[in-house]
Amino acid sequence: MRRYVSVGLALVTMMATAVVPSFASADPLAPYTSQQLTWKPCSANVPALECADVVVPLDYSRPEADRISVRISRLKAQDPTRRRGVLLLNPGGPGGSGVGMPVFLAKTKPAQVYDLIGFDPRGVGGSTALACRPAPDFATVDTRPPDSEFHKWAAEAQAAEDACRRAAGGIRPHINTPNTARDMDVVRAVLKEEKLNYLGYSYGTYLGAVYGSLFPQRLDRSVLDSSVHPEWIWREQFRAQAVAFRRNADLWAAWAAEHDAVFGLGATPEAVLASVESVAAALAVKPVSGQTRTTFDAAVGVGSRYRPLWADLAAAVKALASGAPADTARVLADSVRQDLVPGVFSTVICEVDWPTDTDTYFEDMRVFRERYPYGFGVVRAAPTTCTYRSFTPPEPAVELKRDGYPVGVVIQAEGDTQTRYEGGPAMATQLGHQLLTVLDEGRHGIYGGGNTCVDREVDRYLVDGVLPDSSSNCPGDPRPDPSVATSVDRVRSYLDSRGLEAFTGL
Repeated sequence: MRRYVSVGLALVTMMATAVVPSFASADPLAPYTSQQLTWKPCSANVPALECADVVVPLDYSRPEADRISVRISRLKAQDPTRRRGVLLLNPGGPGGSGVGMPVFLAKTKPAQVYDLIGFDPRGVGGSTALACRPAPDFATVDTRPPDSEFHKWAAEAQAAEDACRRAAGGIRPHINTPNTARDMDVVRAVLKEEKLNYLGYSYGTYLGAVYGSLFPQRLDRSVLDSSVHPEWIWREQFRAQAVAFRRNADLWAAWAAEHDAVFGLGATPEAVLASVESVAAALAVKPVSGQTRTTFDAAVGVGSRYRPLWADLAAAVKALASGAPADTARVLADSVRQDLVPGVFSTVICEVDWPTDTDTYFEDMRVFRERYPYGFGVVRAAPTTCTYRSFTPPEPAVELKRDGYPVGVVIQAEGDTQTRYEGGPAMATQLGHQLLTVLDEGRHGIYGGGNTCVDREVDRYLVDGVLPDSSSNCPGDPRPDPSVATSVDRVRSYLDSRGLEAFTGL
């Protein structure tokens, strides 16, 4: 459904396409792995970042047939004397553009010793694009829709799938995680590297795990930041987001209750949440300065997720409870992106089967609108394009395993709402990796975002090969001083500083 969030940094420029020789080798992929690249600046603003196009098979079971191109970028190692290969980067999505990621990580220690390699996965941005026609909006954006609206949500998802079917042509069945992983190995070969090192965020953690499972002898060091759960591919992954938002709201309510003398929302977590629900009920009847129950629910989801904003959220609830407008609540609600998702997102998440009975979704929506209203929980339970999938996936999901490549690192924040905390321990267990937990933290995509403890541990691993301790911890952003006055500018500044979250979708 288009309300799912999937954003990325697009760095699009016209590039010369590599020339692929004809098929005359016993190795069916030799024409691809032996191609010569033409590198050019990706942008005049960042001349050091080079881009090139890599030609890959559309269908790896028929490499001699149709071809597509994949846009890659490169920021060369800043200390060539210490260079230890390439570090391939993926921001998540699915469908996030990654060609700009080397710039984002240019000041990190790995940038000294690795060529940082970004790429637009197949179907994305500067690669051969999968674009879907826009579909009409039938459903009203509502965190607590009545049963009478459910059929509109289903109709909207069905219309979006039909629009994608009519526009996507023949490439759509082949836009999936295994093929993107195979593209990564062609990139490795074209760069003349024996092995890849890998850093993936969000959906990129699953992509990295799939690559390692398919090409275990080609993966060296790997970092999976904000991991999806290996057993939640894909519907359960979205349902879990609603649970994570509610967990944060409960933690915030307990904190606000501890500071009842300051906020006056209630002396127990239950009383604080009763105050929240009282405001929501009042806004459903009469909005305040354009603030509705839906925007308020969104503000509670965002504000409770980020610990430094807890006092600002409490102050906003207090103001709205008195009938006064709260600019902080508006800023928090505005930070919830409602972008249209690209066709890649609505295709990759359909690479496995979803329920096709709409009653299954409607039953979930009834529960989620009541239990998980904060942060648009009901959206995570609603029908999607996958409910009405119009293509048959060409292969099953890859069995994830680590058999032949070194131990890696998984980073997971306890309050992450996009990839719920349980995903990190599950992925670390599945692959036998080291788990680094970020305590009392709601961010998503931690490394490179200013957490000094995480940055130190990951730098040491990627540069020196030293693993962090088993089941080790790093502190997250601190909880606020409840006595500090609320500032809209401060809230906006914090939201703008979330770093890598601008790249990630899932």
